[in-house]
Amino acid sequence: MFFLIRMAFWFSLVLLALPLGVGSDETSQESVGPIQALFAARDAVGDIAGICERKPDVCATGKSAMHTITARAKETAKIAAAMLDDKSAGTDTTTTTGSVPEVVLPETVDLPIKN
Repeated sequence: MFFLIRMAFWFSLVLLALPLGVGSDETSQESVGPIQALFAARDAVGDIAGICERKPDVCATGKSAMHTITARAKETAKIAAAMLDDKSAGTDTTTTTGSVPEVVLPETVDLPIKN
């Protein structure tokens, strides 16, 4: 989810930086340049960083959520590593397609030689 928000943010900055020459449709709104957008984004990030001072319970909940996500990711990685390292799992002999029979070739072939 956070990836999508970051992607939308950077995509909007790229759109602002493109020199398309398209202004605002409304007369009350003026066009924003890339430098102005960059400064506004910097101020927005600074405001988001200051949320811990305004609402400490939000930061505590976020910290707990990150801890839970990290613990679940570690446990999932352990399960995946155990599945990959499982040596007892041999080849799957229960699955048969029935369309291609197994071909066993002889070790030597005796062909008649014409003189």
